[in-house]
Amino acid sequence: MKMVNIMDYKVYIYIVFVLISAFALSAVNFEKFIKKNKILETRILVMILSFISGYLLTNFLIDFLEFSKVFLG
Repeated sequence: MKMVNIMDYKVYIYIVFVLISAFALSAVNFEKFIKKNKILETRILVMILSFISGYLLTNFLIDFLEFSKVFLG
């Protein structure tokens, strides 16, 4: 039985987590934190935060799966 290498799927996992992060951040009301009439800047901020959280979640998942391989054999 062939073992699946999770690193082969890293890009796909990254894209999924970025999309999930963007969806989750769309629920946050940034109007309380951003100046009025700064729509473009707010969208850029949400995009940057989505990439950051997607990157962190992807690395967490990959590290977790790699460490679980070590402990489970």
